[in-house]
Amino acid sequence: MTKIDYEKDYYNWLLETAYLLEEGRFSELDIPNLIDEIESMGKSQKRAIESYLKVLLLHLLKWQYQPSHRSGSWKASIRNSRWGIHKRIKESPSLKNYPKEVIEECYKIARENAADETGLPLETFPETLQVTIENILDQDFLPNG
Repeated sequence: MTKIDYEKDYYNWLLETAYLLEEGRFSELDIPNLIDEIESMGKSQKRAIESYLKVLLLHLLKWQYQPSHRSGSWKASIRNSRWGIHKRIKESPSLKNYPKEVIEECYKIARENAADETGLPLETFPETLQVTIENILDQDFLPNG
C-alpha cells in the first residue's frame, strides 16, 4: 500500500489509517497526524455542545422576551438543540458536565445575539443566567414571558 499524504488527500489518508489499524500494521501509521485527529475529534464534540447550547439559549431568550413573535421554528430549534446536546452526552457520557462548564460563556454570546436579532437593547436581557442548566436542558421547559 502506498503511503498517502495527510495534507494532500485527507479522505484517503483516513481510509488508509483505518486499514492499517485493522491489519495491525501499527509501525506504518502516521502517528503525529493520527494523534491530532483523535484530539480534534474530542474537541469537535465539545464545540458541537457549545454550538447547540448557544442556539438553545438564544431561542429561549427570544421566546421569553418576544412572546408576540413566538413561532414553531423557535420551538423546533429549542427541541433540536436540546436533542443535539443530549445525543452528544449519550455518545460521550464523560461530557455530561460540559454544558455546565461553558454555560456562562455561551449565555454571554447568546445574550448579545438575542439583542442583535430582536433589536431589543442588550439591557433587556439579564446579564446573568436566570434559570438552571437543568431547566435549560429539560425537554419540557419553556420560559414565561
